Amino acid sequence: MNLSDPENQTLLDTTLAALDDLKAKDVLALDVRTLTSLADVMVIASGTSSRHVKSLADNVVEKIKEAGFRPLGMEGEREGEWILIDLAGVIVHVMLPATRAFYDLERLWTPGASGHITPNTATS
Repeated sequence: MNLSDPENQTLLDTTLAALDDLKAKDVLALDVRTLTSLADVMVIASGTSSRHVKSLADNVVEKIKEAGFRPLGMEGEREGEWILIDLAGVIVHVMLPATRAFYDLERLWTPGASGHITPNTATS
């Protein structure tokens, strides 16, 4: 994925490398620029246990800080089932596989996917 904002590209590259370092499962980066103004990219990854999910999230935050950025926030680290890291242009979701399957963010944030609401199908 090639982003027009070099800062967001660096955030994405650093995030993906940090997840790969600790062997995250099923890593997916979704370009959400046409769907929301919250971020350019949403990264979704799975960990094999709550401890693995926490370690993955901590590694992302550590590597992002080493790259000179500051995360805006991190939620869910106490439970370790689903941790959200807000990096401004990149939002990272690290989840247990069962939690990921239940919420199915890939379907929600993929244009044209079954069940996805597009501007043409939304009702007011």
